Amino acid sequence: MRQSQAGADLALTTGDELKLVYPQPGAEPELFECLDFGHFFLQPMDGPDRQANTKLAVQYCLSHPKWRLSLQTHKMLGLR
Repeated sequence: MRQSQAGADLALTTGDELKLVYPQPGAEPELFECLDFGHFFLQPMDGPDRQANTKLAVQYCLSHPKWRLSLQTHKMLGLR
């Protein structure tokens, strides 16, 4: 099994889509671009810094068109 830089084992290295929680030190998106997925999504990390993380994810996606933004709209609406 292949290990990511963040220390977690990668269960899959190929598929239709890859969703990466962003930002994560040691799991920068460029480390995953070589994997065989059809679509690459960044999802802002939840928590007290969710707004800042959303801005960072948007900026990354705008600068790196291979990546698209994924949002958990239920959390944005306050539905947990």
